[in-house]
Amino acid sequence: MKKLNYRLVIFIFAALFGIAFTIPSFIGKEPKVNLGLDLQGGIYLVLGVKGDEAVKSKIKTFASTIKYITNKKEIFIDNLKVNNKTLSFELIDKDDAPKMDEILKKLKGTQVIKKHTKEGILYIVKLTPKEIEKTREDALNQAIQTIRSRLDAFGLAEPSVTKQGKDKIVVELPGIKTQKEKNSIKKLISTSAHLELYAVDDEHKAVTPKDAAKYGDILLPSKDNPNRKYLLKTPPVLDGSMITDATVGFTQKTNQPAIFFTLNSQGAAIFGDFTGKNVGKRLAIVVDNKVYSAPVIQERIGGGSGQITVGSPEEAHVLAIALRSGSLPAPVILLEQRSVGASLGADSIKKSLIALISGFVIVVIFMAWYYNLAGIIADIALIVNLFLIIAIMALFGATLTLPGMAGIVLTVGMAVDANVIINERIRELIREGKNIKTAIEGGYKNAMSAIVDANITTLIAAIALFAYGTGTIKGFAITMAIGILASMLTAILGTHGIWEYLLAGGKKITPKHFGMKA
Repeated sequence: MKKLNYRLVIFIFAALFGIAFTIPSFIGKEPKVNLGLDLQGGIYLVLGVKGDEAVKSKIKTFASTIKYITNKKEIFIDNLKVNNKTLSFELIDKDDAPKMDEILKKLKGTQVIKKHTKEGILYIVKLTPKEIEKTREDALNQAIQTIRSRLDAFGLAEPSVTKQGKDKIVVELPGIKTQKEKNSIKKLISTSAHLELYAVDDEHKAVTPKDAAKYGDILLPSKDNPNRKYLLKTPPVLDGSMITDATVGFTQKTNQPAIFFTLNSQGAAIFGDFTGKNVGKRLAIVVDNKVYSAPVIQERIGGGSGQITVGSPEEAHVLAIALRSGSLPAPVILLEQRSVGASLGADSIKKSLIALISGFVIVVIFMAWYYNLAGIIADIALIVNLFLIIAIMALFGATLTLPGMAGIVLTVGMAVDANVIINERIRELIREGKNIKTAIEGGYKNAMSAIVDANITTLIAAIALFAYGTGTIKGFAITMAIGILASMLTAILGTHGIWEYLLAGGKKITPKHFGMKA
């Protein structure tokens, strides 16, 4: 034990760590390295996010808030209208202007225009340019989070959801093979799940959207019969942002599949007040601009809960996940779709392994032949380096992609490169007449600055690739970065520790052990 040094002890622990966390990946147990889309097959989707719809949705939410607060405080307004990026209404009693101004001050990111009319005061509320840009950006980020939550809830392993540009999302789903799975996933991703509750306008009739607009209403189709239209009062009573939970079940009377949703405290208060004041009138339940049902309110509904009847249990399952995960703040459209077959992934793995193994074997043989014992020690460090890369990726749940395997192949060359520099420095000192121990210490010392500088610059490049690259480039960057850090431990610290151990044990080291002639 006295012959052991701290460098060798660290190297041994690193080797044991690498082996312990690499074995599960080969026997299919956790923690293991996940295979990417290009290695196990699946689907690749590019989605576009309609940011303008998020802006419209925010304006509609403001309109609902204004209507709720003014009703509660008995401030009378008329002609509340939502038009794209603005909303407008008339304040009947001018004396209520201070109260109205106070309410509008709490709507962040808005600018208010006031115009005095014969009837009262016309208010025009619109988002500031900065708030519009922020809303679009928030919509993209929230869409990424929502889609990721839905895929996790659906039970998919290793989904990748990343931002591309200012309004696109890239979704990579390894392991999706059947057409049924693909259709379910696409429906789950693209469903906005934007729940809204509207009061049905039974007092007027309208055939076209223009007719509806005259009354400040909108026309929306029935989910089951697109030809059947409902005339609904705007703004909506409340929206899906107030949902806290959604579960699948069956209705008591008809035993139809249904989604039972629960609202937060604010939503429950709005829902209770509205149903209490509108007994005998109809309330439409709208999801993604389609009317699912429009039941008559029989009594005040407290507790903040409701139900949506759907066609099938499968539909209920997908919609419940979407509602539970949160509605998409803006609709998404499918811009690109690519399928990668499992056979193509298997072929990629086979060819990559051939490249990795053949490259590894050639390097190992060359190092042992050219540097003798020094080459064998470098090969031991290289083997431990590979174990460490796989172990660290498995431990952090990283995904191995085809470019990632290319990064491992590149790391094999980079790992022995450090030992080549060290061994050449040692050989130079031996030629100068230094004894073996002095030559080894001097070789490591002289080579250190060149090795560290080279590895740091490469690591910076890997970090930049990870920060600004897309999914496949990130895979390459991850494996290269891990490989660089592992090689610093194995090729420098580990091999140095082995030489110190051999010298302390009294082994006679000669120039032959570095591939030199005696």
